[in-house]
Amino acid sequence: MAFPYLEAVIGFMILMYIFESFLDVRQHAAHKLPTLPKPLVGVISQEKFEKSRAYSLDKSYFHFVHEFVTILMDCSILYFRMLPWFWKRSGEFLVYLGLDAENEIFQTLSFLAGVMIWSQITDLPFSLYSTFVIEARHGFNKQTMWLFFRDMIKGIALAIVIGPPIVAAIIVIVQKGGPYLAIYLWGFMLILSLVMMTIYPVLIAPLFNKFTPLPQGELRLKIENLASSLKFPLKKLFVVDGSTRSSHSNAYMYGFFKNKRIVLYDTLIQQCKNDEEIVAVIAHELGHWKLNHTMYSFIAVQILTLLQFGGYTLVRNSKDLFQSFGFDTQPVLIGLIIFQHTVIPLQHLVSFGLNLVSRAFEFQADAFAKKLGYAAPLRAGLVKLQEENLSAMNTDPWYSAYHYSHPPLVERLAAIDDSDKKTE
Repeated sequence: MAFPYLEAVIGFMILMYIFESFLDVRQHAAHKLPTLPKPLVGVISQEKFEKSRAYSLDKSYFHFVHEFVTILMDCSILYFRMLPWFWKRSGEFLVYLGLDAENEIFQTLSFLAGVMIWSQITDLPFSLYSTFVIEARHGFNKQTMWLFFRDMIKGIALAIVIGPPIVAAIIVIVQKGGPYLAIYLWGFMLILSLVMMTIYPVLIAPLFNKFTPLPQGELRLKIENLASSLKFPLKKLFVVDGSTRSSHSNAYMYGFFKNKRIVLYDTLIQQCKNDEEIVAVIAHELGHWKLNHTMYSFIAVQILTLLQFGGYTLVRNSKDLFQSFGFDTQPVLIGLIIFQHTVIPLQHLVSFGLNLVSRAFEFQADAFAKKLGYAAPLRAGLVKLQEENLSAMNTDPWYSAYHYSHPPLVERLAAIDDSDKKTE
C-alpha cells in the first residue's frame, strides 16, 4: 500500500495552522494589554500607544480571517485534487488555441497563467481591505485606487515578460540535468538571483517608485562621511517616494562590490526631524555590511537552496508521490510544487532558525552603531520608527521568538542600555 503523502501533507498543514493560531491568540492577548511594557513607560507617549494598540488589534482580527480562509482554500485545493484537474484543463486550453498540448513548457505556462488569475481574484478582496480600510483607517495608506490597480497591472505585466523564459529554462534543466541536476538548478538560480539583484533597482523598482538623489546638505554630508570612515563604497544616495503609497518608513542599501547604494524613504526623513537619528539608522545598516551579515545570509540561502534541489532530485521520479496528489504524469513544475508541500515541516524549522540568526545580527548591528557613538540617536531613532509605524508595543515572547526576524523594541533598547552600563 502506497504511503498517503497527500493526507500527511494536509494533516501537517492543519497542525501548523492550529499551532500558529495558538501563537496568534497569545499575540492578540498581548495587543489587548491596556498599558505599555515598563521599559517603554515615559519613552512612548500614551497617545501613540493607544493608536498602536488599535492598529495592532485591527491587523490581528484581519489576520485571523485571512489565515482561516487561506488554510481552508489550500486544503480544499489539495484534498479535492484541484491541481490535477486544472493541469488537465490547461492542456485542453492549449488544444483550443491550436497549440501542442504535449509540449510541457506550453502546458506549464498555461497552468501558471490560470494560477495567477486565480490568485489575483482570491487575494484582491484581502489586499483592498488591508490597504483601503485598515491602513487608511490608521493614516498609513496614501495611494489612490488607480495607483493600486496600476501597480497590480505592472506586476502582472512583469510576470508575463520575465516568467516564461525562467520557467522554460527550469523545465529544460530538469529534463536534461541527469545526475548533476541539483547543481545545475542551483547554479541557474544563483545566476538568476544575481541578475535580478542587479536589474531590479535599476529597471524594475523605478517602474513603481521615483528615486531621486538626496539633496546636498548636512544630512547627505553626514552619511557620506560615515560611509567614508567605514570605507563603505557608497556610489549613490537616493530618496524614494514611499509617501505616495504609505506613510510607513524605512531605509535600505543594495549593490555589489564597489557599487553600493543607500536608499532613504522620504517618510523616514519627514518623521526623524533630527539628522543624527537618520544617520544612526544608517550606521545600523552599515553595521550589517561591515560585519558581513549580508554575505553570511546570502551563503546560507545558497546552501539551503542547493539542499532543497538535492531533495527534489530524490523524489521527482516517485510515481507514488505524484499519484497521491492525483497526477498520472510527472510534470516538472508539479514536482516542485509537491516537493515544497512535502518539506513543509523542515521549512518551518529552517525559518525559525533563520529568524534566530537574524535577531542576533540585529543586536550586533545595534552594538556596532553604538560603538561608533550613535547609542543615543539610535535609541531615539528606534523609538521614533516604532511610534510612527505604530508597531506593536506589547509582544508575546513565544510569538515573537517564532515569527520575528527583528527583536522587539523593548529587547533592543535593553541591549543598548546594557552595553552602556558595561561600558561605564
